[in-house]
Amino acid sequence: MPVTTQQLIQWKQQRRSIVALTAWDYAIAQILDAAGVDLILVGDTMAIVLGYETTLPITLEEMLHHAKAVRRGVKRALMVVDLPFLTYQESPQQAMYSAGRVLKETGAQAVKMEGGYPLMVETIARLVQAGIPVMGHVGLTPQSVHQLGLKQQGKTQEASERILLEAIALEQAGVFSIVLEHIPSDLALQITEKLSIPTIGIGAGVHCDGQVLVTSDVLGLSEKQPPFAKVYVNLRETITKAVQDYAVEVRERKFPE
Repeated sequence: MPVTTQQLIQWKQQRRSIVALTAWDYAIAQILDAAGVDLILVGDTMAIVLGYETTLPITLEEMLHHAKAVRRGVKRALMVVDLPFLTYQESPQQAMYSAGRVLKETGAQAVKMEGGYPLMVETIARLVQAGIPVMGHVGLTPQSVHQLGLKQQGKTQEASERILLEAIALEQAGVFSIVLEHIPSDLALQITEKLSIPTIGIGAGVHCDGQVLVTSDVLGLSEKQPPFAKVYVNLRETITKAVQDYAVEVRERKFPE
């Protein structure tokens, strides 16, 4: 049976950890889905896969294009799509238009939006009231890279309290789940215990209700790894060796045999 937003909430109550990864094309999505991943995120980190230096340049049209391909590979997992930078921050109306396009054109079940400041809470509440499931995201928010950098957030008492209050406000606005990125483990525990919706951690320690990583980091395809990622296989090295072997055989006329 396909995973639903309500099922994620039930899993939190049952203390069943949620497994999430990112996908950017049909082949990867199909593999992740068949392997039993619960939630597949078409994240704006796809910008890095496409060669951008940050997540900021990726457009809604690029996200839609790749999300459609991912959807074709997903049968069971819950599929969530990031709204890219400046496609939802301007107004609730802009967010409604962008999120509506994602759901209508890709078949995704939900969108994800960064931030928890008052305007974002109001925007998310409007989307949820319109029947659009929204996943929240606090802590390190990569779309604010020029303001926050890529360092851990919530290390001071003031910053910790602000992130906690943002998470609470997002739950009250109606998000079905929330990503906690690169924050101290004790803060993630505090938020996880406070909320009735599941928390999905990325660099936020072991106490979250689930974990998400960027799949290219997990597979060892990324040029640079964030400090909280774990490489489970070095496909960059494996692929390089395979291509080199192929090139040698072609040049030496050993392939085709």
